[in-house]
Formats: sequence, structure tokens, C-alpha cells
Amino acid sequence: MKKILVVEDEDTIRDFIVINLNRAGYDVSECSCGEDALKLYNEGPHFDVVILDVMLPGINGISVCKEIRKLSSEVGIIILSAKAQEIDKVTGLMVGADDYVSKPFSPSELVARVDSVYRRVAISNTRKENNFKEKIKLGDFTLNIKNRSLTKNSNIIELTQVEFQILEYFFSNPNTPLSRSSILKRVWGEHNESDEKIVDVNIRRLRMKVEDNPSYPKHIVTVWGLGYQWNE
Repeated sequence: MKKILVVEDEDTIRDFIVINLNRAGYDVSECSCGEDALKLYNEGPHFDVVILDVMLPGINGISVCKEIRKLSSEVGIIILSAKAQEIDKVTGLMVGADDYVSKPFSPSELVARVDSVYRRVAISNTRKENNFKEKIKLGDFTLNIKNRSLTKNSNIIELTQVEFQILEYFFSNPNTPLSRSSILKRVWGEHNESDEKIVDVNIRRLRMKVEDNPSYPKHIVTVWGLGYQWNE
């Protein structure tokens, strides 16, 4: 069963999310505060996806996201925020969220975003179970497709699901400019309605992990007017 944790303090919104995810075939657990979310995550069943409201009583959603990401690089995390809370979206992505949904949202948009994140988790788990052994080596970097891991000079670099998928796209197309729109479609799905800013935020996060000097990147370089390119 596809397991999902919904963390939202407004009862009507939480009930709306739970009903629609149940209809879509998800096994949903729910809570209304950050403290309960961390307790459920630590003590409950394995969750594939966590939906987190930013504005929670007690521990806020950004802090919960950061703590959950420390515990697992594999779980999918979606943050919920009002359209005016642009800084919260960027902050959430920087601390490890995979995607965001702006309030108000439709049932179809919500389920599409959750399905997209869940598919990434499922693909990663399937590769591990099937002993998928392919590796891609570019210079000092080795991307292990089976283990969803990256090493630089044999040192492991922790990646989220989204970061791994972006790098897999880069490593499959080295020294080739990739547009923001193509990265968005490849990683977040053909029909995802996120704007291209989510790509920029994740590139910034990746540079902090792989570059010796993120302010002057040598590997993930900007192709002005188009997008980004991985240089060996």
C-alpha cells in the first residue's frame, strides 16, 4: 500500500487532502502539528511521501522537513504554502523538500503532485530490489543508479530523490545544455504545473553539494537564456 503522512493544522484542509488521497489509493496517516509528525514518522510505518504545511503550531513545517530529511534521503516531501509565501517555498526546497503546492489547490493538482513524487520513490526502491548495478562515471564523480548515490573522489555525497534525478539527467547528457523546461518535465513530470524556479532552487542546492566553490561552479554551469549544463 502506498503510505503517506499528511501534516496540516487546519481540520477542513486536512480532511479535504485525506479524502482525496484515499480516493486515489493512498493509505493516509494524519496529524495537526510538527511534534506529532516527527513522532509518527519515527514510530509509525514506513512512509513513501510526507505532505507538510509550512505554518504549523509548535515546530513549523520547514523544521519538520529538515528533521525528516536528516532521517531519510528517500522519502518524498511536499510542502504546502500560501501563494504569497514565496520565501517559504524556496526555504523548503533548500532544506530538502521535493516539491510544493500552493494554497488554494484543486484535488487533481494535489493528487498529480503526490503521484509524481511517489513514482520517484517507487522507481528508486525497485532499482534497489532488482539489484540494478549501472554506474555512470564522469571525472571525479560516480553516480550509482542502483543505490541512488553520488561519490566524489570516493567520498559519498547525500542526495534527495529530486537531486538524484537531476544529476541522472545531467550524467546521461554530459557537456550538453539542458533547458529548465526539459529538466522540469523530466524530474517533476510532463503535466506538473510548478514554475521553472523550482529547477533553479534545486540547482543551487546541488551546487552547494558538488562544487568546490558554489559561487563559481565548474561542473553545473549556467547556459544563459536556456538552462544548465554538466561539464566534466
